[in-house]
Amino acid sequence: MVSVTRDDFDVNAVIDRVRSPDMGALVTFLGVVRDDGIDVMELEAYEEVAVKEMEAIRDEAFEQFPIMAVEIIHRIGRFQVGENILLIVVGAGHRGEAFDACEYIIDRIKQSVPIWKKEIGKDGERWVPGESHGGDA
Repeated sequence: MVSVTRDDFDVNAVIDRVRSPDMGALVTFLGVVRDDGIDVMELEAYEEVAVKEMEAIRDEAFEQFPIMAVEIIHRIGRFQVGENILLIVVGAGHRGEAFDACEYIIDRIKQSVPIWKKEIGKDGERWVPGESHGGDA
């Protein structure tokens, strides 16, 4: 499953949905709003294109890594520090390929998915420029 949503998600429910007896590894990436001196973070997306791009990234991961399952959920809307933004769950036979695929997916999302971030704080608000390969959530 790949989705863009305004609703929070249950990390454990997604992990349970991905889990399979033939998997030796489930790797998760949970992106949250960090306290960078902001009060609120706002995320906007061109939703249809964002979903299609994340589906393409998921398909690329399946082609490049020996993995068994991938779920990606990206939230949009207004968020407070500590709230969930992005969840990626990758299931594989072994941890190495699960970690590698998860890192690949987050890096590609940062590079190409049309989701924009605005930080709102006591000093005003600003749109955050796009992040290059290797950026954090």
